Amino acid sequence: MQFRLAHLPATIAVAAAVCCSPAFAQKGETVKVAWIDPLSGLMATVGQNQLKSFQFFAEHFSKKNPAGVKFEVIGIDNKLSPQESLNALKSAIDQGVRYIVQGNGSGAATALIDAINKHNDRNPGKEVLFVNYAAVDPDLTNSKCSYWHFRVDADTSMKMEALTTFMKDQPEIKKVYLINQNYAHGHQVAKFAKENLKRKRADVQIVGEDLHPLAQVRDFAPYISKIKASGADTIITGNWGSDLTLLIKAANDAGLTAKFYTYYGGVSGTPTAMGAAAEGRVYQVAYNHHNLPGEHAKLMAEFKQRFNDDWYTGAVYHTYSMLSEAMARAKSTDPVKVAAVMEGMRFKSFNGDVEMRKTDHQLQQGLYISRWQKVDAKNSYSAENTGYTFAPVKQFDAYVSSTPTSCQMKRPS
Repeated sequence: MQFRLAHLPATIAVAAAVCCSPAFAQKGETVKVAWIDPLSGLMATVGQNQLKSFQFFAEHFSKKNPAGVKFEVIGIDNKLSPQESLNALKSAIDQGVRYIVQGNGSGAATALIDAINKHNDRNPGKEVLFVNYAAVDPDLTNSKCSYWHFRVDADTSMKMEALTTFMKDQPEIKKVYLINQNYAHGHQVAKFAKENLKRKRADVQIVGEDLHPLAQVRDFAPYISKIKASGADTIITGNWGSDLTLLIKAANDAGLTAKFYTYYGGVSGTPTAMGAAAEGRVYQVAYNHHNLPGEHAKLMAEFKQRFNDDWYTGAVYHTYSMLSEAMARAKSTDPVKVAAVMEGMRFKSFNGDVEMRKTDHQLQQGLYISRWQKVDAKNSYSAENTGYTFAPVKQFDAYVSSTPTSCQMKRPS
């Protein structure tokens, strides 16, 4: 199913600023980008927010970018399904799309990587490039790494490296409970949490662990009862979307006082669920937070004014910044030439200078630990109009959270 938001132009193609040298043969060219993620089911609100984000930034970057191109976004609902993602990919290719973006679900990402590899092998001259903005299973840039796949989010192992580096200095953490979604990302969160805590804080006990179905649980009260019974003072979860929103809601309803260490506390619905009851008890690890200064703050304000919604997927900005810079350097929008330039490329994004590591196509970037609190003069962004926000408590440079890769990249001849 193809989907375009009614309150945005079906084709976002704003005239590029007249700023670029005539050397760029593609100046004014329209680059089609197919967004493949859920627009139905329990994760629909997340998908709808992210599609709006991709369309909003298509408009923003079409006004001015170093390549002088315009961006058009085609949104396709994959229903959070790997098979539907393959159908969406075929639809996009049939429409002449050469650039794919996806992020919600590593299963869908794995299916897309495999299909794109096969398509590109069979169709020289019609290659497709995949920018992964949120599927964070480390295997995607390790055993399953692909020349045609570039990840602009930090992977699960990188985020856990930063999170546990922060947690090791919190002496009140003594008993940890792990609750995660039962798919690749959830398994990896649990795995790296256990490994990292054993290495950095051997005194910490893992007092319980649960894996639950992805986007199917509507009542987390039974899980919260188990957590309370375990005596856990801390919960680590990689849950996102409805699976985190409903988990937090159940914890608040039950009066659970344990602290949450999360990956996706700022994602649609969760700030509202946390509200005042979670003040000071929820932490988030991410490449951004609500109160980054400068251009990030300006764009967040513009997004909220336009949609009455939060822009929280900073990797959307990464995507356009990386693609437009690479197209300018390549003097082409051909994915083959663009991919060659993106390998090892350093570029500036909203959170500073970042680097697309050549070895495995994993973006190297700084990470932040932020804590849920009431807005104040220094941290004034109100998440989902709650009067609360994620305020930074620690920043880690890229080298701190960088993790090694086993990728054996096969490059086109």
